[in-house]
Amino acid sequence: LLESYGVDQVFGIPGVHTVELYRGLARSSIRHVTPRHEQGAGFMADGYARTSGKPGVCFIITGPGMTNITTAMGQAYADSIPMLVISSVQSRSQLGGGRGKLHELPNQGAMMAGVAAFSHTLMSAAELPAVLARAFALFQA
Repeated sequence: LLESYGVDQVFGIPGVHTVELYRGLARSSIRHVTPRHEQGAGFMADGYARTSGKPGVCFIITGPGMTNITTAMGQAYADSIPMLVISSVQSRSQLGGGRGKLHELPNQGAMMAGVAAFSHTLMSAAELPAVLARAFALFQA
């Protein structure tokens, strides 16, 4: 689906929460760049967007992955640089449970409100095409 929007490069660190994203990536022509830290992924995506004119895309794990990338997201947002950050979350049954399950954040979407023009938590894979369409439409605005 990302390829249909011209995405040819993704930055991120594979993790237990993003295994399925990376399985899909392996079946695509999208190049993956692995940084040493999620903040590096964000700044790489920012630099890529600035030099290529295409949105920078990151795959990030929930919890520490999201908190680590927020500085880069804030910089891109402040400069109107298009950046798409796709993060994992806990399973639906675990969302908002407050049990501290592996990397749980109380409200990851609300945390991103100050550093993103748009944040959405998918509750179903069927939502993905519409959510990506909205994100890429924002990049064109």
